[in-house]
Amino acid sequence: MTAKLYPDEIPNWINGQERKSANNELFDKLRPADGSLMCRVVRSRAEAVDQAVVAAKQAQPVWADVPAVKRGEVLHEIVLAMKAHQAEIARIVAEETGKSYKEAYGETGGAIALGLFYASEGQRLYGRTTTSGTPNKYAMTVRQPVGVAGLIIAANTPIANVAWKVFPALICGNAAVLKAAEDTPVTAWIFGKLAHAAGLPAGVLNVVQGYGEEAGQPLVAHPDVDVISFTGSTEVGRLVQRIAGERLAKISLELGGKNPLVVCDDADLDNAVKWVVLSAFSNAGQRCAAGSRIIVFESIYEQFREMLVARTQMLKVGPTDDDDFGPVINETQLKNMLTAIERARQSGALILTGGEQLSDPAYGQGFYLSPTIIERVDRRHEISEQELFGPITILYRVKDFEEALALANDSPYGLTASIHTRSLHRAIRFCDKVQAGVVVVNAGTYGSEPHMPFGGLKASGNGTREPGTEALDVYSELKDVYINIDPSQL
Repeated sequence: MTAKLYPDEIPNWINGQERKSANNELFDKLRPADGSLMCRVVRSRAEAVDQAVVAAKQAQPVWADVPAVKRGEVLHEIVLAMKAHQAEIARIVAEETGKSYKEAYGETGGAIALGLFYASEGQRLYGRTTTSGTPNKYAMTVRQPVGVAGLIIAANTPIANVAWKVFPALICGNAAVLKAAEDTPVTAWIFGKLAHAAGLPAGVLNVVQGYGEEAGQPLVAHPDVDVISFTGSTEVGRLVQRIAGERLAKISLELGGKNPLVVCDDADLDNAVKWVVLSAFSNAGQRCAAGSRIIVFESIYEQFREMLVARTQMLKVGPTDDDDFGPVINETQLKNMLTAIERARQSGALILTGGEQLSDPAYGQGFYLSPTIIERVDRRHEISEQELFGPITILYRVKDFEEALALANDSPYGLTASIHTRSLHRAIRFCDKVQAGVVVVNAGTYGSEPHMPFGGLKASGNGTREPGTEALDVYSELKDVYINIDPSQL
């Protein structure tokens, strides 16, 4: 049934039409669940990127002239199309990521909710009216589009990531070029198809398939792309910053995390175990907000470790709704994780559970890593400081709250954090002092809602926030307007 959901060759969307690459180059997209060929995908290069940017630049002024309320109505039609095709989108997401259909359906629902939020922002693109220090003078600000938005997304939650960037970019009056993640090309393709069918004018949204260095980098470097929004690794984020910064483009970077979850001696341990498992292993640990550093008070360390290992060993890995999580996105990711685990083992770390590729015949050639818990890791070891983006977490033992807070902050990253405690005093102090863009009490390290700002500190980003109304600051410019009147003309 899924074979009918998409073509055998996934094209670009440029100026409202499906386009192949000029030289008909393609690359293979494999199913993470079993390693089989899912489809072939257009391998775009700078020429295709330029065509998409030209289409966006031509379409943008007309789209910007559409009143924001009306733009919101068009986006609402896209939301309705997504809702009508939610099952279809979810089947595609599940097939190209390996996650269960149930999880993919929930992710699609989240993308729909986010789209609805931004469609409604067409009625609320607020500036402000204020006072002037000069008589007979009135001051205000208004929002205006930036121009052409270059959007580059990750593959971990593909339909959510598409919605996260496309909707706020378009509601502000920009036209967009979306560089799809090479591991999830079909999700971007189906979104483009639904958007155009719902009435989005040609050229307002263009979707370019391809590899980062071949399609993403030309998009970042293109002189007619006015704002770049990138979600991905910190390493690539630095490259984006250098290239786009050289030409003074506006830039939004949502990068990696090595997120701490602190378990205090007064915590509800059952609840803490539940949320550590979800934070560390849901979506195969492929979240920038995954809980990858679990910091536990020494007085409860052994008890908590025993509970956590036992719960983790009960997890079921596979692509069905009966499984807890699926494969990682590709073979390269899997090999990198196995290498990192082995280096930690050789340096003296203890693998409490997992640490191996799952090779049961039922998994075929799929990219499965067993849920992995590690302890006795040096805090300066690379596995303590580098984002792995997989189902791997590390336990650390601390003596008290102050040491826990210090360790939580002793990281190159600062994206999300969580604390489990019954103490209001500890909770408030942690929320105040932890170096993170998102902090949670007595739950997981992930779970931001569409109307709330998400982003981090240090190597986790450049200070911007998406989504929430704060994303409007990424995709719009504020213009001061001063109106002077002549009282003699009253």
